[in-house]
Amino acid sequence: MFKSLRTDVIDQVLVITLDRPKANAIDAATSLEMYQAVMQLEQNSQLRAGVITGAGERFFSAGWDLKAAASGEAADGDFGPGGFAGITELFHRTKPLIAAVNGLALGGGFELALACDLILASEEAEFGLPEVKLGLVADSGGMLRLPRVMPRAIALELLLTGRRISAVEAAGWGVVNQVLALSDLLPKAIELGRAIATSAPLSVAAVLEVTSATESFGVAEGFAKIRSGSLKYYPKIASSEDAIEGVASFSEKRAPQWKGR
Repeated sequence: MFKSLRTDVIDQVLVITLDRPKANAIDAATSLEMYQAVMQLEQNSQLRAGVITGAGERFFSAGWDLKAAASGEAADGDFGPGGFAGITELFHRTKPLIAAVNGLALGGGFELALACDLILASEEAEFGLPEVKLGLVADSGGMLRLPRVMPRAIALELLLTGRRISAVEAAGWGVVNQVLALSDLLPKAIELGRAIATSAPLSVAAVLEVTSATESFGVAEGFAKIRSGSLKYYPKIASSEDAIEGVASFSEKRAPQWKGR
């Protein structure tokens, strides 16, 4: 179905593998395919989380396909409804995405990882935003997201110099959740997806919704937002069938049967 991706369903986890030798670079067509794959995740009630990884052991993704760029592709910045890589401007997702970074995540590859909710990295992984060395800027989320997940001064250093950081340094700054041996990377990402799948779907959607809607707010502003009634999923939680089921299953010492409502 896809030319640049492979998709596999493992239990309730959709594994999306970016497969464009040699560097898993991303063009407009690949961005559209990634968007379509993530929308399959969103629309399938049997799927509860997604994992995005790269084929091979050297590159997660080298970012924007510069050959396509040189030909004038997406000169207007149009990479489809999800933005570059299909998800960098795909807001209001209800199901978590886990980046399993198996190698170099450079430029748009790093921005793809940053657009995910959780990042696991192999010991060989490196991260960098070299756009300034090419007369460009990291405008597919790098300039916006990186200063929010690591100290501003360090984020600016990376953005202004293009310096790469190792997986260990990225974890030290809180960018990466875990650093793992390459052989353990994908199994651990799938295990994390399975753990998410044991949680109530509506609760997971509400967590993503609230954290996204309030991440730039102070605590008082955040409380005002979640009490405002303007959110879609959070107001449904207290009276949901899943909340009733969660309490009942805990009392009865059994596994809950979630309905997502």
